[in-house]
Amino acid sequence: MTDSELYEQILSLPPNLKKEALEFIASLQLRTNLKPKERQFGCAKGLIEIKPDFDEPLEDFREYM
Repeated sequence: MTDSELYEQILSLPPNLKKEALEFIASLQLRTNLKPKERQFGCAKGLIEIKPDFDEPLEDFREYM
């Protein structure tokens, strides 16, 4: 569909549907302009702690080892 065909279709709509079409177009434009936030390097620093015994076998599995 060309731009002129789209324009003709919009012109043929009654005023209340033209308003709905305008709102729909605005919502489409909003959706396409959203960009994911850039990640900040080091933003989780200090939130994760690895225990010294991290690599030790779990007590629950001692009998299988």
